[in-house]
Amino acid sequence: MKNWLLTILISGICLAETSAQTKTNAQNLVFTNEDSLHQGISKQKTIISGYGSAFYQRDEVLKQSKASLERVVLFVGHQFNSKISFFSEMELENGLVVGGKEKGEISMEQAFLKFNLNSKQYLVAGLFIPRIGILNENHLPVNFNGVERPMVEQLIIPATWRELGVGFYGKSDRLPLLYSLAVMNGLNSADFSHGTGIRDGRAEGSSAWANNLAISASVQYNPGNFRFQVSGYAGGTVGLSKRGADSLKLNSGAFGTPVYLAEANAQYTNGPFQGKILFANIYYPDADKVNIAYAKNLATDAYGGYAEFGYDCLYHKQKESSLISFVRYEYLNLNATIPAAPKGIYDGTLKQQHLVIGLSYLPIPNVVIKGDVRLMHTGPQNPALVINPPPNALPYKTNNTLINLGIGYSF
Repeated sequence: MKNWLLTILISGICLAETSAQTKTNAQNLVFTNEDSLHQGISKQKTIISGYGSAFYQRDEVLKQSKASLERVVLFVGHQFNSKISFFSEMELENGLVVGGKEKGEISMEQAFLKFNLNSKQYLVAGLFIPRIGILNENHLPVNFNGVERPMVEQLIIPATWRELGVGFYGKSDRLPLLYSLAVMNGLNSADFSHGTGIRDGRAEGSSAWANNLAISASVQYNPGNFRFQVSGYAGGTVGLSKRGADSLKLNSGAFGTPVYLAEANAQYTNGPFQGKILFANIYYPDADKVNIAYAKNLATDAYGGYAEFGYDCLYHKQKESSLISFVRYEYLNLNATIPAAPKGIYDGTLKQQHLVIGLSYLPIPNVVIKGDVRLMHTGPQNPALVINPPPNALPYKTNNTLINLGIGYSF
């Protein structure tokens, strides 16, 4: 209780500060070596870049703390000529990879070729991140508030979501309008999970099923201090042959047993003030069939949204440093609608609210020190979903407080 009250007090003090000096508006995203290559302004042929983060978390219900080197990502890119470039990122999660144990993970976060068609349009081909949501493309730790990524953009939009495919990106000649259209491999419904939705069904470039495909598209409008975006995803979730799918009574084909995701977001930055709002919805009409085929407990509908407000306490005082006090409220329901026949088992713990209050201190734009408190409230636990609980299991509590500290960098 004292911890989050102190955070609120600090935030209030920051919101009250003013000064006559001005600072360049860091609207938005930190410029890195990767960005210079992407924008075609790099003076070097081969580029090294990267980012990383580490965190400490205290769970007040479990009275348990943990710390982890969350991720270290190394980017290597190369500009062959003015038309063709290569982008790659290799990621190590949680500091250590040990065979046969649940430790870290090494994976490619992206590996694609970029083909400039003209000054306003380009193609990408390979393993890339589609433009869905706010965080998916812009997930550097210095680009978002809070030690943890927003829960909605972890469990509804599974950042960082990347697949193999081809994408077309462009911008309007006359309007501040960006657009994208991509075709990629689909998801694998056999790996969908109760509690994490479609997240575990991503292939991420690892022997992806390609009998089923997906399409994603986005439109982004950037007038002045605002940024508005809508995006969508539609794809098949069964990559089996027709015979294999028929044996499970699932629909095969490019868009068989489809899943749909739609999201809309808006961002605002003006001087020291920043705000954002996002809503996302997943619709899985054949969840009942997948539940039977793979003994799952998946929902037909899942949705979530959040609103965030931040204020840079040092905006009028420092040209390079920032101290952002912020508050974010999130609401999500991962089993908003459950199949009627056979009837799914409702899980109240998947109906969640999160209130995050914290500070992000950036001594320079590429380094951040973060601290926040997340107040979490869920619905009640369903006893029907508790199978063989350990003898020392504590009663489920619908309220919890998590205290987070973290660092991050990008270059």
